Amino acid sequence: GRKVLIVYAHQEPKSLNGSLKSVAVEELGKQGCSVTVSDLYAMQFEPRATRNDIVGCLLNSEQFNYGVEAREAYKRGNLSDDLIEEQKKVQEADLLIFQFPLYWFSMPAIMKGWMDRVLVEGFAHKFPDCYDSGLLKDKLALFSFTTGGSREMYAQGGISGDIRYLLWPMQHGIMHYCGVKVLAPHICFAPEYVSEEKRKEMLLAWAQRLKTLWKEEPVNCSPEWYFK
Repeated sequence: GRKVLIVYAHQEPKSLNGSLKSVAVEELGKQGCSVTVSDLYAMQFEPRATRNDIVGCLLNSEQFNYGVEAREAYKRGNLSDDLIEEQKKVQEADLLIFQFPLYWFSMPAIMKGWMDRVLVEGFAHKFPDCYDSGLLKDKLALFSFTTGGSREMYAQGGISGDIRYLLWPMQHGIMHYCGVKVLAPHICFAPEYVSEEKRKEMLLAWAQRLKTLWKEEPVNCSPEWYFK
């Protein structure tokens, strides 16, 4: 069976994000997938990239360069245990689902910290092995998130701009850079401002999409797709 890693960032299990995560675990499990959840808040995941991520001696103790030290520590197997554990989950996964509420046109800090710390050079990318030749090129990713603003606000010409502008750094700048193929995002617009019935419909729509998810083609990760 296929393996799925859900990286989940919400403080409240009863939230719509929590329900979307649970729906994914249930539906993908029915398909025979092995589903692992990294519940970042429950794990009290450390979002800060610091000296603590490197176990043992530094390459240069006089001037700390996080990127260099993390890369060399990865080669030596000297990253901190939490990073090794998350990298193992990524390595084993066929599909990465990122479930979160949109904060200030981006992902929550705890999830961005996961990206900063886990996707180490040498593990996820190694120039010039990036984008289509990135080190995670055999994997799929999907960003599933909720917004505070309505669909109209994030449409072309809307006050918040086309939602694809916000997806550019997440889908292209992080996932595609690491070689991951990106499926179309799943967006629940303004769930706080709709009826309970509408929220149930959002969960049902997600469950329905998951039934045929493996048949989907990745989006065209090019500037033309994001900015046309």
